[in-house]
Amino acid sequence: MSHPVPANFDSEQAENLEDIEKQFAVKAVQHMTTYWGLLENVPGSKLKLTKFDDEIYEHLKRDFPEFDPEATINEDEMKSKRGKERWRKFMMAYEKKVDDYNFGTILRSNSKWEYGNEETIFVPRMQFYAVEIARNRNGLNDWIHEKHQNEKNEITSSN
Repeated sequence: MSHPVPANFDSEQAENLEDIEKQFAVKAVQHMTTYWGLLENVPGSKLKLTKFDDEIYEHLKRDFPEFDPEATINEDEMKSKRGKERWRKFMMAYEKKVDDYNFGTILRSNSKWEYGNEETIFVPRMQFYAVEIARNRNGLNDWIHEKHQNEKNEITSSN
């Protein structure tokens, strides 16, 4: 489970702030790379990201009925005061259920895009899970597996 930050912790006064930030960035990139590798090897529609996928998906549809998994995410809207409040309420339901629910994670703004500087946003892990579970349930990430399999077949047939 996630461990809460000590109440007296002041990130501005932390001596190794740069090292801490680098460690967070490394962990976020490792998560991104691992997830992409999963999508290359298993169709997203067959993936289970957590043991709570069904609950998370239903909760997302209930709390964010306007959410369209095919649409490009509007980062400004998501991170607006109202957006933050809505997502915070959503995420807190998983505080004691999902490990690292609040850990920074890299999310593609659109399921049709690969990871890249312009195509990604930094979000808490629960937002990543909610969005990616919805995308997977709708088969929107299956193209990654298909593309990877085609590339593997091309390499095999050219040898």
